[in-house]
Amino acid sequence: MSFFLILHSCEKKTLNNPEKKHNTAEIDRLINLGDKFFEKSEYDSSYYYFNKAKSACNEKKDVSKIIYSISNLATIQQNQGDYSGSETTAMEAIPFLEKTTNPKYKWNIYTIIGINYLYAYDYENALYYYNKALNLKTDELRKSDIKNNIAVIYMEKEDYNLAIRILQPLSLKKEVINNSEAFSRVIDNLGYSYFKVGNSKALAYLNQSLEIKVKKKDDWGLIGSYYHLSEFYQKSNPNLATDYALMTYKKATKLKNIEGQLLSLKLLIELNTGNKSKEYSLKYLDINDSITKVRQKAKNQFAKIKYDSKKEKEENLKLKAQKVLESEHQKKRNLILYLVVGIITVISISITNLLLARNKREKIKASYTTEIRIAKKLHDELANDVYHTMAFAETQDLSTNHNKEILISNLDTIYSRTRNISRENNSMETGPLFISDLKEMMSGFNTPEVNVITNGMDSINWMALDNNKKIIIYRVIQELLVNMKKHSKCSLVVLTLKKTKNKLQIDYTDNGVGATLEQLNLKNGLQNVENRIQAIKGIITFDTKSNKGFKVQFIIPI
Repeated sequence: MSFFLILHSCEKKTLNNPEKKHNTAEIDRLINLGDKFFEKSEYDSSYYYFNKAKSACNEKKDVSKIIYSISNLATIQQNQGDYSGSETTAMEAIPFLEKTTNPKYKWNIYTIIGINYLYAYDYENALYYYNKALNLKTDELRKSDIKNNIAVIYMEKEDYNLAIRILQPLSLKKEVINNSEAFSRVIDNLGYSYFKVGNSKALAYLNQSLEIKVKKKDDWGLIGSYYHLSEFYQKSNPNLATDYALMTYKKATKLKNIEGQLLSLKLLIELNTGNKSKEYSLKYLDINDSITKVRQKAKNQFAKIKYDSKKEKEENLKLKAQKVLESEHQKKRNLILYLVVGIITVISISITNLLLARNKREKIKASYTTEIRIAKKLHDELANDVYHTMAFAETQDLSTNHNKEILISNLDTIYSRTRNISRENNSMETGPLFISDLKEMMSGFNTPEVNVITNGMDSINWMALDNNKKIIIYRVIQELLVNMKKHSKCSLVVLTLKKTKNKLQIDYTDNGVGATLEQLNLKNGLQNVENRIQAIKGIITFDTKSNKGFKVQFIIPI
């Protein structure tokens, strides 16, 4: 596609900023800023303010301002090469076109959509929208601009004779002649078409168009004129053609016009040889590689501006709706709030009383269980020792050193048993001294006949463990060791602790007589162990093979 044909024929023709009627001063301020940045070619800023203005408009009162803003948004996207995005934006104006009687707004939107289809090589749809614009009741200059655009379609299709039949009468119309920009576009396209069919009038029209653009300082228009003249002289005067191609490249580079840079570099490659041709080829490849990135960046930037604006508008609308709703239903909300607070208060009191009652029952049950266990220990372990010691003291001569030593030893045993029972049921240290207390408790089960060994205990970060879990671990190990002392008949106990991800695994093993599943079910101490582990969502596994030692593994989440 010859980019410059389209550029000259489809140059942006903005509407005048509509006069303020229903619009607020803020909307006018935003539109004026959009116009200001557009004139300075600062398209990101221009797009931002036009989009803000569109969002601030009232869809019923500010129709003309909405269409004006949309026209400029679509034109900016078109100038940045986002033709699909430009088409989508322009289509947003269609519902509003039916609400206005001013045909200029429809003309502008139809023209923008037609240009987008032209850039996309969809000539049928481009003609469709150009004809819709042509059939509107607008001034002759606008109709001439559309006819010029239609001629460009036939130039793109290389039907130059049909293009000439459209352009030649346009060049004689007083409305076109009196508008220097429109006239320069028409005669530039006419001169290029004459050149393509071999008509000698071509150069005169191309030069006349160039003179007008130089005088008007029409930089965008000059890119096209320089390019057309370079093509014209390509065969007859390569040096002059090279000069015009270089002027095209410089002007396009200044205006950051990528398509202009590429087309001029293509001509320079054809017009030069050796190192110069290689230099232009490398520039061409470098720019060509960056096109997609540049256009995508622009597309993403505009999409982000739209998204942020839409999100902000939705949030503002939501806030307004909330304020209206709060104003209308404040009394109802207060009534509901009081009712809810009352219900919550009643429920809270009921739940609190229920929890307190259940907690009290659990405490009573725990105390009762503890009392039974202590009574059993006192009866099974301590009462017999006290009875035998008392009998010994009554029947033996305590004046002899031997009997005194036996009595003292018996009393020491009674003291040790009493201390152990006390330790099993007193409050527990869960702070920094926890590990030392745990080790001390375990060492109390070491005897000349039984050796208790631990592995990995110091590798656990006990301070990071929940206090409740520390207490349960302490009691479970204690229960296992008590059970060992009563039933195991072992000589070696090994406790292995290790952390795996977010779990603590403890393995208990002894070399005693073991136990069957039925025997395990009869041991209240082991039932307590299982209950404690399950209470903290742990998993416990017993090895029930008899005569092969006793093994327990429990895993606790930490």
